[in-house]
Amino acid sequence: MMRFEVGAEDLLRTRFAVSPIFELQSLIRVLALPAPGLPETWLSRFRPAFDQLREHPGLAVTLALKTAKSGANFYAPPPRGMDQTIERDLAAIRAWPLAAAREEIAWYLARRRVTATTKAFLYAEELLDRLADFLELAWSTLLAAEWPQMRAVCERDVVHRAAELGRAGWAAALAGLGPRVRWHDGGIELTAHHGPAGALGGTGLLLVPSMVIWPGTAVFGDDPWPKAIIYPARGVGALFEPAPAAVPDALAALLGRSRAQLLAALAEPASTTQLAAVLGLATGAVGDHLAVLLRAGLVMRARSGRSVLYSRTVLGDQVMRGAAGL
Repeated sequence: MMRFEVGAEDLLRTRFAVSPIFELQSLIRVLALPAPGLPETWLSRFRPAFDQLREHPGLAVTLALKTAKSGANFYAPPPRGMDQTIERDLAAIRAWPLAAAREEIAWYLARRRVTATTKAFLYAEELLDRLADFLELAWSTLLAAEWPQMRAVCERDVVHRAAELGRAGWAAALAGLGPRVRWHDGGIELTAHHGPAGALGGTGLLLVPSMVIWPGTAVFGDDPWPKAIIYPARGVGALFEPAPAAVPDALAALLGRSRAQLLAALAEPASTTQLAAVLGLATGAVGDHLAVLLRAGLVMRARSGRSVLYSRTVLGDQVMRGAAGL
């Protein structure tokens, strides 16, 4: 078991972030080296695009620098917040000290066999630029179109956990990170992980929702990463197998089918992008319907990072309960 001892300052300094580069590299590894976890129905969406990357020498390099439980720091820089972008990640890789990168490369090469082509790539003077170029290509090929929806799920998770934190404290906020993560006796225990963790020391914990780590968790703590837990974003299963919420016929007759579906889907905050994907509607149409529901006082909106999230108001909840006969 791994345990983080948590003090008062740590609770104040714990924060959330998203990591586009972690999502990209984890997806690449899952597509290249299938393992139990993510449903094939979802992964199959990425396989035609991934096939375009198979012959690129950067793919073998990326796989050589990441295992199921760890990855080289220089090609997975820690995120700074909820507004992290792939452009910032790639810039950080390009700016990494080459000598420090080569120290990590030596560690990984001592533990696995690679081809002569991969080794030549890893020891090239232009390694960092070449690796960043490949990851930029992989991003545009695999995730650029999917990322707005994935980010929306992560932001929705953060809104939920922030509400749990205010409602019932850290025990409630952490309980949903995974079945083997819990708050106990003044600390955070991760029973799926082993090794020393120690005290956070007043620096807080970085919590990173992920779409690709599902259904387990990952723990970071070696420099330059702060102590961090990467965990499955709440609602990730709904994105894998999207299914619209049931809509009472009476509500559909009152509001129209699409607006009634939107109101039903907003039991938890969501962005227009996520709602459009789940309901199979055009993003512009979702925005128009939400504007009507907003003027009617049935939904409200609030900014979270780069997204605007909508949720039902008290009146909206009452309308839903009344339509359901509750």
